[in-house]
Amino acid sequence: MGKDIVRKCGRVPLAVKTLGSQLYSKTDEREWKLIRDSAIWKLEREGAGHILPALRLSYNQLPTHLKQCLACCSILPKNYIEFNSRVLINDWMAHGILESREHGDMELEDVGELYFKELWQRSFFQNVKYYYFFYEFDMHDLIHDLVQSVAQGQSLIVDSAGTKGISENVRHLLFFESGQNVSTALQKLNKVRTVAVERCENIDESFLSTCISRFKYLRVLRLFNCLQSLNFYKCVNLEELPRNMRKLISLRWLELTTKQSSFPENGVGCLTSLRYLSIWKCSNLTCLPRDTSFLASLHTLIIGNCEQLDLVMENYQVIPLRLQKLWIQGVPRMTILPEWFQGATNTLQVLFIRDCGNFEALPEWLTSFTSLRILGLRSCPKLLSLPEEMHRLTALTQVTIINCPELERRCQRNTGGDWPKISHVPNVSFE
Repeated sequence: MGKDIVRKCGRVPLAVKTLGSQLYSKTDEREWKLIRDSAIWKLEREGAGHILPALRLSYNQLPTHLKQCLACCSILPKNYIEFNSRVLINDWMAHGILESREHGDMELEDVGELYFKELWQRSFFQNVKYYYFFYEFDMHDLIHDLVQSVAQGQSLIVDSAGTKGISENVRHLLFFESGQNVSTALQKLNKVRTVAVERCENIDESFLSTCISRFKYLRVLRLFNCLQSLNFYKCVNLEELPRNMRKLISLRWLELTTKQSSFPENGVGCLTSLRYLSIWKCSNLTCLPRDTSFLASLHTLIIGNCEQLDLVMENYQVIPLRLQKLWIQGVPRMTILPEWFQGATNTLQVLFIRDCGNFEALPEWLTSFTSLRILGLRSCPKLLSLPEEMHRLTALTQVTIINCPELERRCQRNTGGDWPKISHVPNVSFE
């Protein structure tokens, strides 16, 4: 039966691999027969050779929740070099696809990563690269064709010249640019749930007004590059953040760039549902929010290229945190990790510090972070040694040290110095 199925796949690796990933764990002979004898093999091949029927069979074998996740991928443009798992999982979350009830007390973001890995293992995603904080991936053109076909015309990718062909039943729209033609075309639509604009240089007020006032079912509005996600990443001309942001009680994901020197009260610091926060290229920012409610719920914190930022919080009492991933880059005023990070003693798994020219020492209390798996240190020339009790970090599996000359020298194997502190780590690299 296996050989029969391979022949029907036209001996094409993508088809064999995708369908094989559905069958490898099935030991009931009847299930193999159902695949071999399916009527789908007789479908007109629509110019896709023997591949499309095999892929459609692979899709039919998916559980319902993964079918919904894959259908959401129909908004991803074809021939894109790299997609980002963070954006995709945010879309799944916004559309209510992710269910945590069947996964105990898992956070929705973690459920989304689980679904992503399942689709990856079933070969619907390819060229997957893990960057500790997210995955980058792409889809084969034929997988993309499959996804478009199962979306049944509910998703459409258009440019300003193609707006006349937009169906009234479309639910997910990706525009490569926005202009008056786009705004006019949107007036006849009322079922839209996703609007994404790839290039926003010429975005006009009528477009935003239509999206916000007309589309009462809107779940995702992506300008540049959601409503549980808000992205101001690299908006270098943003004078100030929206006022009373505390009213965004369901906001879980926030990326921001602002010209402000401080965060206003009743703002970011009050966002108790926040799980992901990225503060990037805020060149005037001098301190973090004084309201610290947001810290208690965060899972990921990224701070980058904030030249004036002082991470020390005055009169701060250490409270238990849920922080799992921390990335600090380009913060020259930081000389040592602030005391308030101690709240993540039991949860922090990934720590990266780079381009911090005045960073001098990792504190001794870091050795009590028993869940820490990955430590990355890069371009911190004043960092000379590691804490004495590093051997206590038994969960540590990877240490990367780059462009920290004295520390690199001390941590080399068989040179004494700091090597005994990390000799228990399976993967130590200096490249």
